Amino acid sequence: MTVEKEGTKYIKTDLRGSQLLQSSHLNKGTAFSTKERQLFNLIGLLPHSVETLDEQLQRAYQQYSLQADDLQKNIFLNNLYHTNETLFFRLIREHIQEMMPIIYTPTAGLAIQHYSDEFRKPRGIYLSYPERDHINEILDHWDANDINLIVLTDSEQILGIGDQGANGIGISVAKLVVYTLCAGINPRRMLPIMIDVGTNNPQLLEDPFYLGWRHHRISSAEYHQFVETVINAIKEKFPQVFLQWEDFGKKNARCHLDRYQDSMCTFNDDIQGTGAVAMAALLNALKITGTPLSHHRVLVYGAGTAGCGIADQIWEQMIKEGLNHQKAYSRFYLMDRQGLVTSNRENIDYFKAPYARSSSETDEWDRADDPTRLLDVVRNIHPTILIGTSTVHGAFNREVVNTMAAHVERPIIFPLSNPLTLAEATPDDIIHWTQGRALVATGSPFSDVEFQGKFYPVSQCNNALIFPGLGLGIISCQAERVSAGMMDAATLELANSTTDKTRLLPEISQLQEVSKNIGVAVARQAILEGVALNRPDQNVENLVESNIWEPVYMPYQPLNIPAK
Repeated sequence: MTVEKEGTKYIKTDLRGSQLLQSSHLNKGTAFSTKERQLFNLIGLLPHSVETLDEQLQRAYQQYSLQADDLQKNIFLNNLYHTNETLFFRLIREHIQEMMPIIYTPTAGLAIQHYSDEFRKPRGIYLSYPERDHINEILDHWDANDINLIVLTDSEQILGIGDQGANGIGISVAKLVVYTLCAGINPRRMLPIMIDVGTNNPQLLEDPFYLGWRHHRISSAEYHQFVETVINAIKEKFPQVFLQWEDFGKKNARCHLDRYQDSMCTFNDDIQGTGAVAMAALLNALKITGTPLSHHRVLVYGAGTAGCGIADQIWEQMIKEGLNHQKAYSRFYLMDRQGLVTSNRENIDYFKAPYARSSSETDEWDRADDPTRLLDVVRNIHPTILIGTSTVHGAFNREVVNTMAAHVERPIIFPLSNPLTLAEATPDDIIHWTQGRALVATGSPFSDVEFQGKFYPVSQCNNALIFPGLGLGIISCQAERVSAGMMDAATLELANSTTDKTRLLPEISQLQEVSKNIGVAVARQAILEGVALNRPDQNVENLVESNIWEPVYMPYQPLNIPAK
């Protein structure tokens, strides 16, 4: 626990010797002072020299730089995470532009694929279907007052790499790392949870090193009953927790959000987070084009969890700008693996149905045109906004882009699929093909583009721009729900935080400031709507700042010795 005496914070612990060094939460390594080494039986367990955090940072960065490739860098950072949390977070914060793509998107996907091969130490908890009778017992390892935030996954659909079974715990861990890095949420108050319901990935089922339940995914009825049991146990154990759903399959993701969002404080990053970041980028693109959103035609290529989440956000914005529901839906065209989503399709997903086009529309097309082909759809509908969430590499080829650009002065093109190998197009190609007219945002990090002596900024629609600040605001005010108004406040704050008016979104280096501002906006909106349990007399900015954890070493005292 942490106590404060005369303005100085102390951490009090009953751990000693090697147990203290093995605690990643508390270990300071060579930075333990001489006095602390005496008090905690550390003499002889560490080299003689006492170092500062800055000196440790220099060594850690040198070791990081010597790693052979991005995967090895990711492994190095995770090993540091398991050894010394404070040093880990301070190192990445000092080099956030360089290291964010290593610890999060896109390298996190590669690390998850190698999770079982590179397994060293567990982090978080696994709620496996064969152990379904022990869920309460497993959760009892944590005190109800210790956990503010949970990232929950069943890893059916991860980062464009699909079903990763129990390896998917890595995405929950990565998300929590970003919460701390960007918004300063205390890492000791967050919990990654993996729901292991099997896997349909044949490579994992045949992999002798795979660590998860070696079984095909359970039936739909068993699955939903198990998820309900898990959620009820979480709600009972942690009634005030903020729960984030992460990388569930498209049908289950929407189903879970719809089912539980009114009974607990919960949020789906793939649906709401992706939609909010894309919407913020789009709001800034509209400032540049000068064309109202209600006048645009939106083509979403890849109508899954993320694509439909983005469509929903844009649709809601059109409603706010004065369109009626049906008129707003008429501005959208969605494509999935079967092609253009039309009303004559059987068993259409309920969240796609409102966007379905009349089957008679394509009757007016040229007979040679096929509504399952992107180019033919672009040729006939003349979209002004093209959003890719398909994971189809190169789908936005030169002919598609040029066909679109022939009918709009400033085409808005967002190839959002990641990792890099799954992007629908590269910004360099789009800018060159459109002679610099296109406004581009991507899902993976790309460098700015130089064309004819001019630099064109490329913004990354990285969910890390939105969810850390959202979580910070929710935890600070103890919100009971995540309302539409709170999501709108986060989106608008993100859009307005772009100081460079030629950029559609802030840069990664601005994440900490942006997250804090979003946290303030979200907390203020939650208090305004009456869904916040903590409604302080103090300034909301001060409330949010008081909940930001800093990666610094504090002095330690044994529990049985009073601080002097």
